[in-house]
Amino acid sequence: MATTQTKANPVSDFTEKATANSKKASAAYLDSYEKTALTLADSYEKAAASTKVDWLETVASAQAGFAREVTKAYTAAARDIVA
Repeated sequence: MATTQTKANPVSDFTEKATANSKKASAAYLDSYEKTALTLADSYEKAAASTKVDWLETVASAQAGFAREVTKAYTAAARDIVA
């Protein structure tokens, strides 16, 4: 009697591995992007605070807050798409 063995499709295996690796790379990129953007917003705010000019501190704080919110929203949406 002949036995039938099922061989894994090498193309399917490659596709699955490539997809998994792409998701990992995308997650790493998004983490790095988010961390960098938030650090820049913090630095911008601290630099403005060091000037001791009230209106400049207020404007910089508002801009930094906006940048943080946009960055977090962007990365959250991108993570949803990638996942």
